[in-house]
Amino acid sequence: RFVDGRPDVVSWMSEPLREELLVAGNISAKIVASTTGRDADWVVKLIDVFPDSMPDNWSLGGYQLMVAHEIMRGRYRKSFSSPEPLVPNTPLEFTVDLHQQSYAFQPGHRIMVQIQSTWFPLVARNPQKFLPNYKQGTDADFQKATQRVYRGGANTSHVLLPILKR
Repeated sequence: RFVDGRPDVVSWMSEPLREELLVAGNISAKIVASTTGRDADWVVKLIDVFPDSMPDNWSLGGYQLMVAHEIMRGRYRKSFSSPEPLVPNTPLEFTVDLHQQSYAFQPGHRIMVQIQSTWFPLVARNPQKFLPNYKQGTDADFQKATQRVYRGGANTSHVLLPILKR
């Protein structure tokens, strides 16, 4: 819950669900994004947001349970074996594989999607600059960059949820 509302994290949240929503299968995010740098990370998180009021367990009120998550280093958007730099200030498509999942969102809960461009210290910092080997970057190689996630129109970012009907 501590990252919701931060200026470097984009969050979208549904209205409270009226009925159970069962997700089962391959989840992925199709992100359209740009950066002022030549490399960037895209972290996507699918979150179950509990109702604000949970009379049976007050400590769970508003709890945010991460259901699926993954990071995509931009340099690998086309191939993991042949990384290539990003074109600065250009909306590009990224597919973030959130893997297989089987999860039931309960009535009254909300679905949240968050996107951010760093997950440090869980994942090594990205220098925002294309280096042959980013792990060998020096302090001077790290630069500030602005990331943008696009929504609406021709550049619609979205998450694909395989939904099962009961």
